[in-house]
This record gives sequence, C-alpha cells and structure tokens, in this order.
Amino acid sequence: MAKISACIVAYCNYDEVCAAVRSILRHTPSPTLALYVVDNGSPDGCGRQLAGTDFGDPRVAVLPLPENLGFGKGHNAVLDRLDSDVHFILNPDILLTGNVLEPMADWLLATPDAVLATPQLYFPDGRLQALPRRKPTPWLLLARQLAPRFGGIFQKADDHYTMQDEDLTRPRRIEFCTGSFMAARTNVLKRIGGFDPDYFMYVEDADLTQRFLREGEVWLAPQFSAIHAWHRAPMRDAGKFRMQLASMGLYFKKWGCGKGAL
Repeated sequence: MAKISACIVAYCNYDEVCAAVRSILRHTPSPTLALYVVDNGSPDGCGRQLAGTDFGDPRVAVLPLPENLGFGKGHNAVLDRLDSDVHFILNPDILLTGNVLEPMADWLLATPDAVLATPQLYFPDGRLQALPRRKPTPWLLLARQLAPRFGGIFQKADDHYTMQDEDLTRPRRIEFCTGSFMAARTNVLKRIGGFDPDYFMYVEDADLTQRFLREGEVWLAPQFSAIHAWHRAPMRDAGKFRMQLASMGLYFKKWGCGKGAL
C-alpha cells in the first residue's frame, strides 16, 4: 500500500476547512497518512483556531504562516516534510464521501508513466464538474468566459477546452489538472520544486501541470470521485479577476500560446 500525504491551504473559513479535514480523516484509514493544514495568515484568526482544534487524530499537523504567501507557496511550505509515495494537493472546499486517497494513490503508482492525476469532482448537489481540460490558449480562455452569455462558437470552443468531445467516463490523459484535487508522485513533485512561486494565485495549477508533463503523463481518473464546492471568486470579484489576468499573462509568457498535443 502506498504511503500518502495531503495538504490543504486555508485562508479564513474555519468551518469549511474543518469539514474537509474531518472528511479526509473519516474516509482515509491508512495509518501512513500525513495531513498538513497550512493557514495562509488568515486575518480572521482561522490559523489560531485550527492550531487549537483537537481533531482527535495524530495524523494531522497544523502549520500557521505569519502572512499570506499565496496558494502555491502555501503548499510548498510542506515540501521538505514529505516522505510519502503520493502527495495530494486539496482545496479546503473538498469533501470526501468514501476511501478515495488510498486506492487513487495505488492506481497512480501502478499506471506506467503517470505522474499526476485528478478524480471526477461533483458539486454538492450532484452535478458533474467539467474540470479536466486541454492546454489553455488565449482563445480557449476567452471562449470560456463568453460561452455562458453568447453560446455558439464560444460554447463549441469551451466544450473542446473542457474535453466534452471526449469520453470522460474512463481514465484518459489530460493537459490541465485542477489544483482543487491533485494526486502527485511525491518524488516528482519534490524534484520539480512544487509550485512556481511567481504565481500568487490562479493558473498556478496549469503551470504545475505543464511541468509535470515534462516528467510523464497527467491523467483524469474518473473511477475516483469527491465533492467540490468550487467557489468561483474571479467571476464575482473585480480585484481577483485582475489577479487572474496577471497570472494568465505570466503563464503564456512562460509556456506560449500554442495548442497542446491532445
């Protein structure tokens, strides 16, 4: 059985973080699990609350940071602590409903050339989330923003981007693994240095996926599933939307605007 670790980076919302932690502990019987909860300098005292919470399980470690380092750097804060075979990068709005981490880790290690994978994620009401994607291009990202309002060619492009033209009921290779739920070979994650620290928030998961693709294959593994609340803040907050645009600029400068191989 694979030795596993997982990390949740929190920023406020104590109750949601606790729900995620408890779902992971309840549905992951493995004694080798090391679950890290990194608080990114939450101004609402979430880090202090988490540090003082007794989860009743020695497999949990809470690491409060003095300031908000951003999503990627928050996850990178545990890299030096990892001695697992497979490490899970999880959002605080993830809920497990069954034993997912152990069998998914075993599947990743048993799949030749696979270095990174994501399960099928669902909204709390049971709707499927179209998160497996092809490599981003400026056109595909623009289409994704405009498709809900204008449909037509934008919707067709968005369906292609989110791989709706493929059979996603079986495992298949993808080019963009969502940062809300990643299963990574730990040795590869440590070798490439984790997330690029130049990203504060947004698109860092697309960047990490491209770096993993240099090491092997990235997969959707829909035989495994979890619930993801998916708080889409960039659509509602102008400041965060500008931050997303800046991250996109960094990504395209680094990886180019061309299409992927799939």
